[in-house]
Amino acid sequence: MFTNVIYNCKQKVVYFCNMNRLDLDTLEKWYLNNYEDKLLGRRIVLEDIEPIINSLKSPFAVKQLGTSEEDRNIYHITLGTGPKKILLWSQMHGNESTGTKALFDLFKYVEDHLDNDLIKDLLKTCTLIFIPMLNPDGSTNFTRVNANDIDLNRDAVDLKAKESNLLRDVLNNFNPHFCFNLHDQRTIFNVEGFKNPATISFLAPSVDEERTLTNGRKETMAAIVAMNATLQETIPNYVGRYTDEFYPTATGDNFQKLGHNTILIEAGHYPGDYNRNIVRKYNFYAILSGLKYLVYHNDYTNFEPYFDIPNNGKQNYDFIFRNVIDDQNNQVDIAFQYEYEVVNNELVSKLVEYQRGDLKEFNAYNEF
Repeated sequence: MFTNVIYNCKQKVVYFCNMNRLDLDTLEKWYLNNYEDKLLGRRIVLEDIEPIINSLKSPFAVKQLGTSEEDRNIYHITLGTGPKKILLWSQMHGNESTGTKALFDLFKYVEDHLDNDLIKDLLKTCTLIFIPMLNPDGSTNFTRVNANDIDLNRDAVDLKAKESNLLRDVLNNFNPHFCFNLHDQRTIFNVEGFKNPATISFLAPSVDEERTLTNGRKETMAAIVAMNATLQETIPNYVGRYTDEFYPTATGDNFQKLGHNTILIEAGHYPGDYNRNIVRKYNFYAILSGLKYLVYHNDYTNFEPYFDIPNNGKQNYDFIFRNVIDDQNNQVDIAFQYEYEVVNNELVSKLVEYQRGDLKEFNAYNEF
């Protein structure tokens, strides 16, 4: 039995087995009342997640992996006992917390569905390790970098940061088949061909500058195809494909190159959702559908629809003021983006001018 999922991206039709399909109606009803409501907003710090981590019971196994440069705790959570190994981590960029919220939603889902066939099969088929906050110092400061101004996602070769070494130690000791590398992306990204923001974008990272289509990349793409099919049922045309330009020092590219299939998920904007409390749900749906696919598949041949996912565009702004008369009496459009900083331990936003001129090719979530 096969179900047809039809969506508008280039008028493609995706076929996937009923076994892969999440019951989204049931999942939506559960999520409405059961998401992890202790975690809200853009800034999620160690003090927010630590009490939840310490309250986790069997089948979760919690231990401290190590500490950050400023001696904040970094945790390692294990789930399941199966032979298929999956590593998931979030907030290697401290200001990218949507994946963290989605992981804690996943933890609640597992706790509430221990008698569910999917969760029973997940625990039997897979061993999962979660690192829900790799960069707690950056999370406190709401910065991309760690306390020593190192971008952990560009430290996969030099390994200068304590946090990078902790992640690499887990990778080497655990030897995962698949990795989920969870990030946030800026509101500027849209789905190519649409004004819609790229609410979720996927990437199967490249292993070289030629973007060689290795078996590992094909396997990664096949998992992404299943995840995209789920999201197209609920947010059609809000899913993009992140650029697969090769970054020699990036974590995902290097892990992929080392033979660990790495799925990069970039959580973006959804109309009106600057706190990303809606986007987290779709991030959770993507992770859960990806795990379901990996539980029930060992043959990852359906990778070609990956290339039908539209690329990310870069045509959206938070605000555009149209037809402004500037100091030289010229009529221009002026685009602004939100930027964030921590003031008195609170996250505050401000609008910053990004571009001015003839911006008719650009869109905005708010136009005047």
